[in-house]
Amino acid sequence: MAETVWLFIGLLGVLTLASAIATMLTWKSRRTADVLPSTLINLNSRIKAWWIMIGGISVAFLFGKQGVILLFAFVSFAALREYVTLTHTRRGDHHILIGMFLVIIPIQYYLLWIEWYGLYSIFVPVYCFLAMPALTAISGDTERFLERVSEQQWGIMLSVYCISHVPALLTLPIPGFEGKGLLLIAFLIATVQGSDVLQYVFGKLFGKHKVAPKISPSKTWEGLIGGIISASLLGASLAWLTPFTVIQAGLMAGLACIMGFFGGLVASAIKRDRGVKDWGHMIEGHGGMLDRADSLIFAAPVFFHIVRYFWVP
Repeated sequence: MAETVWLFIGLLGVLTLASAIATMLTWKSRRTADVLPSTLINLNSRIKAWWIMIGGISVAFLFGKQGVILLFAFVSFAALREYVTLTHTRRGDHHILIGMFLVIIPIQYYLLWIEWYGLYSIFVPVYCFLAMPALTAISGDTERFLERVSEQQWGIMLSVYCISHVPALLTLPIPGFEGKGLLLIAFLIATVQGSDVLQYVFGKLFGKHKVAPKISPSKTWEGLIGGIISASLLGASLAWLTPFTVIQAGLMAGLACIMGFFGGLVASAIKRDRGVKDWGHMIEGHGGMLDRADSLIFAAPVFFHIVRYFWVP
C-alpha cells in the first residue's frame, strides 16, 4: 500500500535526521570533554533502540497480518516474562505459569488469527480468570492465595489481553477500509509512542508541577498537557492513514494518548511497589518490553472497541 510506504519513508527520514543530530552533538562533545553527558548517552541509546524497534515492526508489516500477529505474540511473551519475574510465586503455581505462556498466549493469538471476535474478546477475562484460581485451589496451596491469583490474572490482562488488541485492529471490517488494518496499527503506535516522547520534551522544557511525584517524579502537568495536545495534532495530520476525518483522528489520538498516560502511570506504580526502575533490560536504552508497551496496554483496547463500535456496522 502506498500509504504504508510513505509512512515508513517518513519514519526513516525522522530517524536518520535524529541520528545525524546525535552524531554531530557527540562529535562536538568529545572535542570539549573526555566524558559524554548522561543526557547525550541516553539520547544515543534511545535512537539506537528506535532503529531496532522500527526495523522489527517493518519486517512484521512486510508479512502482513500473520507477521504482525506473530510479532505481538512475541511482545506478549516477553512482557509476561518480565512481569512474572517481579511477582511472588510458589511451587503450586508452576503449572499455572506454564499454562500462561504455553496455552493462554497461543490460544489468544490463534483466535485473532482466525478472527473469532466472540471468543478472543472474552477468552482471558472470563474463561482464564475463572480457570486460573480454580486450578490454583486444586493444588491445595493457600498461602498468599489471593495475592498470587490476583498477580497472575493481572499479568495476563496486561501482557496478553490488552496487548493483543493492537493486532486485533486487523480484524475490523470497516467499510471502505478493508485490508488497511496495518495503517490503523501504525496510527495508534505513532500517536501513542509519539505522545510519550512529546510529554518528555515538554516536561523537560516547561515542567514544574508534578502529576504524581511519589510514582513518577518526571511526569509533569505541563509535559502531559503539551504532549497530548501536540500528539493530537500529530494524529490529525495522520488522518490519511485512517477511516477518520481530520477532527476524528485528532480526537481518537488524544483519547489514545490519555489512556497511554494512565497505562504508563500504572506501570510505574507497579515498579515502585516492587522497587525496580525498569521492567527488564531487553532493549538497550529503553529498559524491558513492558517499558515500551506500557502506554499501549491501556490505549489499545479502548481504541479498538471505540473503532469497532462507531466504524464497524
